[in-house]
Amino acid sequence: MNPAQTLLSIKQLEILYPSLDGDGYTNAVKGLNLDLQQGEIGCLLGSSGCGKSTVLRAICGFEPAKSGEIHLRNKVVSSPSSHIPPNQRRVGMVFQDFALFPHLNVLENIAFGLQHLSNQARVVLAKEWLKRVSLADKAGAYPHELSGGQQQRVALARAMAPEPDLILLDEPFSSLDIDLRERLAIEMREILKVNNITALLVTHDQLEAFAIADKVGVMADGKVIQWDTPYELYHKPVNRYIADFIGHGVFVKGLIQAGSKVQIELGNLELGEHHDGKAGEEVDVLLREDDIQHDDDSPIQAEVLRKTFRGAYFLYTLKLNSGDEVLALVPSHHDHAIGEKIGICLAADHVVTFKE
Repeated sequence: MNPAQTLLSIKQLEILYPSLDGDGYTNAVKGLNLDLQQGEIGCLLGSSGCGKSTVLRAICGFEPAKSGEIHLRNKVVSSPSSHIPPNQRRVGMVFQDFALFPHLNVLENIAFGLQHLSNQARVVLAKEWLKRVSLADKAGAYPHELSGGQQQRVALARAMAPEPDLILLDEPFSSLDIDLRERLAIEMREILKVNNITALLVTHDQLEAFAIADKVGVMADGKVIQWDTPYELYHKPVNRYIADFIGHGVFVKGLIQAGSKVQIELGNLELGEHHDGKAGEEVDVLLREDDIQHDDDSPIQAEVLRKTFRGAYFLYTLKLNSGDEVLALVPSHHDHAIGEKIGICLAADHVVTFKE
């Protein structure tokens, strides 16, 4: 891709924190690389303590780089020898708790970051952003009078109003009800896309990440393990960690066959073109919950061990004849009892294997 289109580029970033015992330092971020294009929405996904929020702080300019570089619009803003102050980076931030000023109404909150404009221009622009986030009728309301989702949109409008090059969002949905998170993530994505805003958020929630982001980086131990589209992360994980972390899945034993196939207990699966396994080699095969289908006519039977009701579907945990367990999403009108045996068949389009 044309380098001129790359808005954010992080190369071999390393950030150190003083160790908890006060003796030396520990690597909070190590050898991190990622690129974000103009208008793209990226997400750093990982468990607490993996370093994802530290990366945001480094992009903002609040954490110095021990080594590596951060580029914004092809300009180095952080390196061991260069550090552009936060207020000169044209980066907006939406905090986890939204950080709205309780004594200012919605319009005043959005206008607060527009100090470089005249009073009249500030009001005009703040009203424009209220329209863009569908809150034009809430200009005179105060933060405590708004729902969590409305507060989130005000915080987003306030961050976007000064027209920064990049918006950073730190766990933007964590304070909201679980039922609201995915819907609001979709709303936020629409707002960012309509306004061609480049954004990077951090979260520990896969559903949020997949609902909002074009590219997701799974982080562990200060590193981005895989930076890819949600589809590729799910169907083509680069290692076992990603395969375990993303979605629901289990590993079953497989044996590579001639003709680019792998044999598992449930039958044979076609391997991809780039598979480097040799016939006779034992591998572990990743089976997702959508790789197994319920089929009453199938001769292959599995016992229902557990089931979780998900509205339109049940998530069944099934025991095969060997004792191995697999997962299956089954339409909820197929309500089978624990201990019952049901027919299943393979429906895997993307076969992922790892050497034992």
